Amino acid sequence: MPFHLFERFGVELEYMIVRRGDLAVVPWSDRVLRDAADAITSDVARGAVTWSNELTAHVIELKTTDPVKSLDGFAAAFATEAAEINQRLATHDAMLLPTAMHPLMRPDEAVLWTHEFSEVYATFDRIFDCRGHGWSNLQSAHLNLPFANDAEFARLHAAIRLVLPLLPALAASSPVVEGRVTGWPDNRLAFYRGNSAKIPALCGRVVPEPVFSEAAYERGIFQPIARALAPHDPAGVLEPVFSNSRGAIARFDRGSIEIRLLDLQECPAADLAIVRTVVALLRELVAETQLPLAAQQAATVDELAPVFNRCVEQGDAALITEPVILRAFGCTADAATAHDLWRGVIARLNPAAAATPAEQQALQTYVAHGTLARRITMALGSSPTPETITLLYRRLADGLVANRSFKAGKAMGV
Repeated sequence: MPFHLFERFGVELEYMIVRRGDLAVVPWSDRVLRDAADAITSDVARGAVTWSNELTAHVIELKTTDPVKSLDGFAAAFATEAAEINQRLATHDAMLLPTAMHPLMRPDEAVLWTHEFSEVYATFDRIFDCRGHGWSNLQSAHLNLPFANDAEFARLHAAIRLVLPLLPALAASSPVVEGRVTGWPDNRLAFYRGNSAKIPALCGRVVPEPVFSEAAYERGIFQPIARALAPHDPAGVLEPVFSNSRGAIARFDRGSIEIRLLDLQECPAADLAIVRTVVALLRELVAETQLPLAAQQAATVDELAPVFNRCVEQGDAALITEPVILRAFGCTADAATAHDLWRGVIARLNPAAAATPAEQQALQTYVAHGTLARRITMALGSSPTPETITLLYRRLADGLVANRSFKAGKAMGV
């Protein structure tokens, strides 16, 4: 039986496995899963949370085992499972590392998953070379939301398309690449938007096209992907549904849309606080409180994609002047920073009102200090050393299982 809008939620959080001492990447997700299941597997269900793996052997994912009615309790549940994995990794002098990109990793350190679904991953690697940062060094939080029919899909997809461009301004956490503060807060998404440039149909311009039915999605997105893949994949290993890499992907077989543009935060409480904020805004848009459905559906990729790129490169400081975005966020001014738009949403909708104190603190930290990327950059300064970076990211790793938000003061200076 399909679920209706906002009746269920699915959340996925991805973490990298690293050595405690120097943060070197460790391709041990298969060891963790084997130890938990007594067999090599890509999924281990542990009650409400499942441990999982996709593509690379140094990443492990925590996800809701089934779609859940409420997000209550899952910040703590994810932190508990992260602590359990850390305890198992401690005997190997390893641990989980949060945030959306490893700050020191080189692409040649990547190791692909070689067990279940390895044929699919090997095909992607043959076509795209998955050692690139956009494939092997990106950890995200995914949010899955249901729809029961075409009418609900139309409303949900229209709302999601308007929110996607500003997600980097809420969740950016990847300002450091190979030891360098790049000046961009969301390098994960900078790499993501170009990781399938060899076959542009897979990702498009990240913001999905304005299609509002299953048939229109098939014609406008799946069929072009299939045609573009065919010369590169004569054996037909890759399916269009699986290969679709837009910032939100429709799964009509599951009756859900998966939002993929949220950088992983420093702790599950921060991830869940951000998810609650996104859900609250989507509810408001679906209800047409700020903007009628026709106006939402009229928004073009040409209008929305530049906003996304601006937020990837400028984060919460990006200036938003596009009327459809401003209205969607309940702003009546002619311009506003992305930070002000999200602060307005948080103040108006109070998404963490019923959440844990840790989630409430995470939103208060964002309101006061901006994205995690901004806070990391402030702590590191403009020219950090590998030692400084390692010290800071160890602090972030310590905060993971403690569910503690990170607030930076002055630069660390070490």
